[in-house]
Amino acid sequence: QTGMGWVAGPRLVSAVANAGALGILASATMSPRRLRAAVREVAARTDAPFGVNLRADAADAGERVRIIVEEGVRVASFALAPTRELIDRLKDAGVVVIPSVGARRHAEKVAGWGADVVLVQGAEGGGHTGQVATTVLLPQVVDAVDIPVVAAGGFHDGRGLAAALAYGAAGIAMGTRFLLTSDSTVPDAVKARYLAAAVTDVTVTTAVDGLPHRMLRSELVDALERSGRTAALLRAVRHAAAFRRLSGLSWPAMVRDGLAMRHGRELTWSQVLLAATTPVLLKASMVDGRTDTGVMAAGQVAGVIGDLPCCADLVERIMAEAAETLDRLPRGRTVG
Repeated sequence: QTGMGWVAGPRLVSAVANAGALGILASATMSPRRLRAAVREVAARTDAPFGVNLRADAADAGERVRIIVEEGVRVASFALAPTRELIDRLKDAGVVVIPSVGARRHAEKVAGWGADVVLVQGAEGGGHTGQVATTVLLPQVVDAVDIPVVAAGGFHDGRGLAAALAYGAAGIAMGTRFLLTSDSTVPDAVKARYLAAAVTDVTVTTAVDGLPHRMLRSELVDALERSGRTAALLRAVRHAAAFRRLSGLSWPAMVRDGLAMRHGRELTWSQVLLAATTPVLLKASMVDGRTDTGVMAAGQVAGVIGDLPCCADLVERIMAEAAETLDRLPRGRTVG
């Protein structure tokens, strides 16, 4: 279960862990104090291993690493490649390091730096995403590295798990599918928007923060795509002010975070502000239920999901479907 901001909190993560899968706590939207409290809450809810997702480019990444080491967290995942120093520090403490990548060369780099596992997300995945489909990217990475590979982007059932195993993956990671469970704290009205979506309602836009971002099409997305530069900048400033109040960050700190995301990319100043404040747009939907003023990150699988099982039932169903799929495959036979 991937580390989705405002979604992957203690309740969902512990439910996933108790179901026998690996739950990942999303820390990017938490202060360090809240992160420590959330880790302890998950630990109180389950005896199973779980992980924490970290932003490698965050100014306080070192402090967050210290917290998960002190609290005995077993796994650290990263949305962007962590530095070699962060990997070494985590591995020295016995923490399993799982960076997420969207290109073969990135997988090769983190494997060379000592990552234990690499999570490969294809273009079907929700949130920030690349352009290469999972079915093309996954076998490339499996062939390129000698560490376990977890496949993400486009998975929601046991047939997908069987397919990923056939490509050589060690397993699958899912975000949208776990978001759409009864254990998820996302408001019911927002879940209803996801369940009503068709595959064609899941779009990729750069209007939110200048980066390709897969999400449900909404009134806000349409407005952002229609906005001129002045309107976009004013909207960005409003969102930035709201996020500053929410996070307690200073304006300089927010600008530094935005510039970190801007590194190597051609972003306008409104996109820099939006990049730093995207969490408040996600919170509007995922916590407050305001689909008119928030964004709803979504994988393409949102268009084919139609139910809200509990995590235990979902994991059991996926494992049974995968076993049945593999059992149906002919063994030791050739065609001709």
